[in-house]
Amino acid sequence: MTIVSKFSTISEAEYLAGEQLSDIKHEYIDGHVYAMVGAHSNHNRLAGNIYTAFHVHLKAKPCQPYTSDMKVKTGSKYFYPDVMVDCTDVDGYFTETPTLIVEVLSKSTRQHDKTFKRDQYIKIPTLQEYILIEQDFVDVEIQRRSNGWQSEHFYLDDVVTFESIELQTTVSAIYDRVKNEDMLEWQAQKAEQSAEPEQLSE
Repeated sequence: MTIVSKFSTISEAEYLAGEQLSDIKHEYIDGHVYAMVGAHSNHNRLAGNIYTAFHVHLKAKPCQPYTSDMKVKTGSKYFYPDVMVDCTDVDGYFTETPTLIVEVLSKSTRQHDKTFKRDQYIKIPTLQEYILIEQDFVDVEIQRRSNGWQSEHFYLDDVVTFESIELQTTVSAIYDRVKNEDMLEWQAQKAEQSAEPEQLSE
């Protein structure tokens, strides 16, 4: 989602109270409040696919996934990650103890998520993995505390491991129903490959 406007300085208490009444979500950065706009259909598909995979895998386990309606607090900042997992007993409108955070990137949010948000998120002591998923092309980037937050990139036909929650899935499953150039080309190649045996048998 894109941050689109800025308002006067307010306290954290005022921000939290206002969010419960607002029809629009806002992020809070050091006293300033920023409104957020809606997301592209591909953004929603990617976030939904990831959340669903986490939800199924973590059913009846201590860790729990959350959608973009749950805030994460770091210092004097509040963000709405697209998906996150927390392994504590969260009770309220935000958490300070996420284990894993996912952000889906677009042209307008890529730089913000890869730099500013990343720098804030990795300050959280409990965070083990930060996942960045491109919506306009296929690229799943994982940064882990265990390897010093170095980036690992995964593409179509790759298997992705979310180590902090012991889950494996494929990049193609993450991008299920997503319509971008990479996916359309990959689907065409798969369709061509599946048709080849039939042509040979004729």
